[in-house]
Amino acid sequence: MRVLLATRNAGKIDELREILAEAAPHIELVGLNAVADYPETPETELTFAGNALLKARDGVKHTGLATIADDSGLAVDALNGMPGVLSARWAGSAKDDAANNALLLDQLADVPDELRGAKFVCAAAIVWPDGRELVAHGEMHGTVGREPKGDNGFGYDPLFTPDNFDRTSAELSAAEKNAISHRGKAFRELAKQI
Repeated sequence: MRVLLATRNAGKIDELREILAEAAPHIELVGLNAVADYPETPETELTFAGNALLKARDGVKHTGLATIADDSGLAVDALNGMPGVLSARWAGSAKDDAANNALLLDQLADVPDELRGAKFVCAAAIVWPDGRELVAHGEMHGTVGREPKGDNGFGYDPLFTPDNFDRTSAELSAAEKNAISHRGKAFRELAKQI
């Protein structure tokens, strides 16, 4: 069975391929680069699940393939769960990791270490051509540091230290991060449901 993962992110495709190899070896996973270009709907929903479903429905509509999509972001306790679904655009419309991290650090400058709790959240959805839909969720809890550390990962990884670790997500190996990440948890749960 051929399934589209609605992303051009090679790392995300590899991660899901590894997960599916164990849980659903009969699935051939392809990314957006393997199908004809189509106009992607903007992420306008107020929830991670809503945005994931938008992208998955688009994939089915334009390719006829069962489509998996995800949406994820950082929810900071001291900011009432923000930046949340706005994580990629927190500092403006461009997806600028450095600007997003700088703004987050500025907003948390006066927040004491013990109140800098946060979690990465992911919703992964699959939509089949017959209209069936399924959403799985994953979370990774931790804290937001005071300065970026590490060169692995992207987004808020250099600021986020997962619970039970003394290193940021950007200092973990890919294998360490995938084992505990919000995206890995959501994809593994989705793979079980498929």
